Amino acid sequence: MKKVLLLLVLLTYQCIYSQVYTIQDAGEKFPISYATISFGNGNGLFADEDGVFEFSKKRYKDIDSIYISALGYKEKGISTNNLPKIIELTPDVAQLQEVVVKAENLGRYKTKRKGSKIHDDYFKCWLPTVESEIAVFFPRDPLKSTKIASVYLPVMMESSRGSSGRKQAFSTLFKMQFYRNDNGFPGKRLAGDDIIFRITNDDKTNFELDILEHKVFVPKNGIFISIQVLGYTDKNGKLQHTKKYHEVETRKGIVKVSTTFRPLLPFTNKIEDNITFTRRIFFKNRTWQRFDEKYSENNMLIQKGFMNYGMGLKMHVYEK
Repeated sequence: MKKVLLLLVLLTYQCIYSQVYTIQDAGEKFPISYATISFGNGNGLFADEDGVFEFSKKRYKDIDSIYISALGYKEKGISTNNLPKIIELTPDVAQLQEVVVKAENLGRYKTKRKGSKIHDDYFKCWLPTVESEIAVFFPRDPLKSTKIASVYLPVMMESSRGSSGRKQAFSTLFKMQFYRNDNGFPGKRLAGDDIIFRITNDDKTNFELDILEHKVFVPKNGIFISIQVLGYTDKNGKLQHTKKYHEVETRKGIVKVSTTFRPLLPFTNKIEDNITFTRRIFFKNRTWQRFDEKYSENNMLIQKGFMNYGMGLKMHVYEK
């Protein structure tokens, strides 16, 4: 009898909290991996690699519409009152990625490195949330073809300064994208697939992401490289379907607070220029902002002068 009751409880929980939906291509019917599901209020979530996400009115009681977007597709708005189990997106010809043909036989090259900036001060770190995308600018010698071999990402594993050094177990999925330089701001996204990667507590604090196979060449006027948290994963590296924020009751009412994810991202004051930008990806305009005094007067990192994420690169610079 107890087993039957437990089964009924589990089934009821799944019906309430685990209503599963799949996002797919309207023509070819294949799943659209890591599509963005925005709630229209600055919050949202992501589909997993199979185009699957979970949503229920019980879990998100104040959300009456969602907006689904993915690179190369028209955004789709849907009422949450009657969500179809299969949600189809239509390809957007205007967004189709340009085809960039690069000759691989460019001759001899030299390997050059731009070192990353690492520290272990908890109070000088960015606390990653799924709502924010961070982009860092890198210039290029305009006379020499340059391909990015690796991106170095400084990360901090410990929970606070002066901790015992013990690393808490975590496994976090990230997405990397590349943008053109548009008058000093991230502009049009460069052609190429999203680069999805995972960082765990077992990785080094100077995390090296090998992207050589993606053949990312730096445009003459430089490149912006961005990273964005997708969420925690299970032990097999699959994105977990967890709520990405929680409600806090205050005197002014319920406030939604975004969940912060590990690892933390050390910011630095060792870079002269303000080359770091951020944007809220669940808003429709998704406007980039330079991370400086104009971004926020109250941000503790900015007040202390730590206004750049110290990302680094390993590059193949061709002699011709």
